[in-house]
Amino acid sequence: MVTDSYKGMAMSGGKVCAFGYLLAALFIYAAAGPVTDPVEVKALRAIKRAFKDPMKHLQSWDKGDPCLSNWLGVWCFESIGSDGYVHVQQLQMLNLNLTESLSLEVGRLSQLEVIDLMWNNISGSIPKEIGYITSLKLLLLNGNQFSGSLPDEIGRLTNLVRLQLDENQLSGVIPKSFANLTNLRHLHLNNNSLSGQIPPELSRLPEILHLLVDNNNLSGYLPPEFSETPKLRILQLDNNRFADAEIPASYGNTTKLLKLSLRNCSLRGVIPDLSGSPELFVVDLSWNRLTGSLPSSKLSGSMTTIDLSNNNLNGSIPASFSELPNLQRLSLWNNSLSGSVPSTLWRNINFSSAAELMLDLRNNLFSNTSGDVNPPKNVTLRLQENPLCNNANRNLVQFCGPVADDDDMRRNLSISSPNCALGKCPADYYLVYSPPSSPEQCFCAAPFSIAYRLKSPSFSYFAPYESSFVEYMAESLNMETSQISVYSYGWDEGPRLWMNLTLFLLYDNRSIKLNKTEVRRIKGRFTTWSFPQSDTFGPYDLLDYPDRHFRDSSKVFLSKGALAGTILGTIAISILVTAIIAIIIVRKHYSSFDFRARKHLSARISIKVDGLKGFTLKELVQATENFNSLVIGEGGYGKVYRGVLNDQTIVAVKHAQVGSLQGEKEFLTEIEFLSRLHHRNLVGLLGYCDEEGEQILVYEFMANGSLRDWLCGNPIIPFASKGSLSFPMRLRISLGSAKGILYLHTEANPPIFHRDIKASNILLDSRLTAKVADFGLSRLAPVADDEGDLPGHISTVVRGTPGYLDPEYFLTHKLTDKSDVYSLGVVFLELLTGMRPISGGKNIVREVNVAHKAGNIFSIVDARMGCYPSEVLAEFITLALRCCEDGPESRPSMSEVVRDLEKMLSMVQESSNTISELESDFSDRSMLPRSSSSTVCEPRSQNLSSSDIYGSDLVSGVIPNITPR
Repeated sequence: MVTDSYKGMAMSGGKVCAFGYLLAALFIYAAAGPVTDPVEVKALRAIKRAFKDPMKHLQSWDKGDPCLSNWLGVWCFESIGSDGYVHVQQLQMLNLNLTESLSLEVGRLSQLEVIDLMWNNISGSIPKEIGYITSLKLLLLNGNQFSGSLPDEIGRLTNLVRLQLDENQLSGVIPKSFANLTNLRHLHLNNNSLSGQIPPELSRLPEILHLLVDNNNLSGYLPPEFSETPKLRILQLDNNRFADAEIPASYGNTTKLLKLSLRNCSLRGVIPDLSGSPELFVVDLSWNRLTGSLPSSKLSGSMTTIDLSNNNLNGSIPASFSELPNLQRLSLWNNSLSGSVPSTLWRNINFSSAAELMLDLRNNLFSNTSGDVNPPKNVTLRLQENPLCNNANRNLVQFCGPVADDDDMRRNLSISSPNCALGKCPADYYLVYSPPSSPEQCFCAAPFSIAYRLKSPSFSYFAPYESSFVEYMAESLNMETSQISVYSYGWDEGPRLWMNLTLFLLYDNRSIKLNKTEVRRIKGRFTTWSFPQSDTFGPYDLLDYPDRHFRDSSKVFLSKGALAGTILGTIAISILVTAIIAIIIVRKHYSSFDFRARKHLSARISIKVDGLKGFTLKELVQATENFNSLVIGEGGYGKVYRGVLNDQTIVAVKHAQVGSLQGEKEFLTEIEFLSRLHHRNLVGLLGYCDEEGEQILVYEFMANGSLRDWLCGNPIIPFASKGSLSFPMRLRISLGSAKGILYLHTEANPPIFHRDIKASNILLDSRLTAKVADFGLSRLAPVADDEGDLPGHISTVVRGTPGYLDPEYFLTHKLTDKSDVYSLGVVFLELLTGMRPISGGKNIVREVNVAHKAGNIFSIVDARMGCYPSEVLAEFITLALRCCEDGPESRPSMSEVVRDLEKMLSMVQESSNTISELESDFSDRSMLPRSSSSTVCEPRSQNLSSSDIYGSDLVSGVIPNITPR
């Protein structure tokens, strides 16, 4: 029969060929309709070539049609254009780690409405060709490294509604052509190096709401014409150089203005009468050279914040300041104000449980108080450095003492409810408590986190506004308030309020899957800035959204005509492919293969990394008893389980969970970095699993947990729970950690900034060798440009852990190798004191500095260290504090840190290695330094034997074999 079939095929060969040609022609005709404009396809490919994409986010751009093949970040119009092509509508490429430059070919995307390249590392100049995309409505390039001047051509974009170029390295003047942007509502140019005079022509912008030009080098005068801008709500010009300019009196009559912020602008003269601005929420004129008295006229009843600190003001506090029912902050610090402190300042405020009032009157000439000074607990009153504190009575002493921190911050709140049974929900979905007003008290929802920032809010404390903010978000997203949670928040310099929002999307009861249509809708609301305008919350930044849920949202949804063309093309393709396969099957009968099996394999393993094992999900489910084995670590990313492979090797299995604070980017980052990093003091990555959408990493097992476990005690690390690290051990752990980081900074190719050094990310193996772990937030260090110049930093969104964050990085978003030095310095202070970085409102760096300056440093040394040579300890303290200097230039390099630690360790005579130390009596006093310095001994915990380590079931006894590349 096979022979007969071949004969039949031979006889009808000509007919088959003719039929094939007919089908091919049909395919070409049918497929010619709904495809992307070839000019735009060429432009997109040029854009990809100009970018450097280290995380390979744009690999989908290598094949298929942009609008029909789900190119990441490419959104297209739903209908076919009059020219017969589909056109690109939006470029949504937020936070993809893209570097290099933006191609001039972007100007060929002639129908674009949105360009969103926020929070990458794109450098070079802004292409003037963007000015020819007249359909553009949103141009969002903030959070990059763009340099050079602002193109005049941007002034041609008359449909532009939002222009965000902030947090770059732009210089030169603000073009007068920007006054032609007649539909512009948001102009954000802050945090650049712009100079020259602010064009008064900008006051003619008829729709402008928010003008943010703070943190530049602007000079000249303040244009009085801004008082005539009809819709202006926020005028924020802080930290510029208007040397000796005066505040125009007309600024007191801007009827729509909500916020006037002119902090640190070298202004002189008097404060204008602000009674003609009835809607003002915030006035910040601090850090200038203003003189005269405080205006006595009545201020807006909406006022929440008045900051006039650090000027040369005199006179007394006017009575009108006691008639502000919504006041949250009044700062008059460091002036020459005199007279009495009125106790009526807080009398007319109705305090809710969350309300706060800060009255900062320090360093003035106040001599007494009027009335009984007994403010409620919601009020913080600061009177230090006033004459009235010299002979303060008992009631005033509490307001004249040390100044406490003023932090409005919250992190890591629980969002689950003990009243909801977790077993009722599908795997990877949470059961979330809903308020009693909801029809169901408990419902299944898929949580994901969005990083969000209010760029210029109209308040100083967020807590009283949190519930109204959740209501605002719910209304904007068409969700229930029970589906939205402010997981954490805090203030950046500006002030700007960052927050992590957790949204809970109800899953589809029929498919038990996340409703992707709903995900797309919510993403669209955020990325097109279509929230209703809010006077209270002001403009916002989208810092990051979870790609894991949004990865397929770039699909184009065609109209019926386009869809018909697509269906026709698909049918033609199907017939053609069927005919070809039939011919192949007949002619190649004995060489056929299982195409479906290959397709399944390709879908199962979407990434492949040399030198790493790709584990199957079945293997890891078995190794961790279906992820029910011992949990040895837990964080925002998910949980880390103790696992046992088939060959009895014990491993650590890190399993990402849906809705985790980290996502696909961190997963790929850690694989990319650890697959090529091999050092004795870096944790080893053995393999990974990305099967069925899972994100699982498999590491070498660290028998002794983390340094955090040893400093604070962890019941699952029996030995660590007894607090048994001697001083030499702590030095060795410090040195090992420093060597691991030094390798990242100097020997890795390219170098790497870790960005999240902390005690819980320093792991200890069975011999207490320190290994740096968790590279999910790491960033590649800057590389030299074509001229050989090496940038000293990379600009990036602030990530890391509170208490370990470099303050310079936190304020400027400039990440350097010295940022890791600061974080490691905090770890050194933990090793010295046993304290946490932040505890009970106390910061470890500040506490150790105070003790060091007071000569009481040995009083805060961890008593569990036992004996230590005082000279070496003093050197260690000095090194730790040098690492934690505020200015990066004052900190040592990591190579200096390693060299100093090696010197200290050589000064400490150790008679045994790590394990024999652990077996010894911890009351031993024989450890002496080589120098003549004194040896201090503190009581140690009870004796421990080696069985405490080797008897533990956490020790694998297997050292993973990692061959350097």
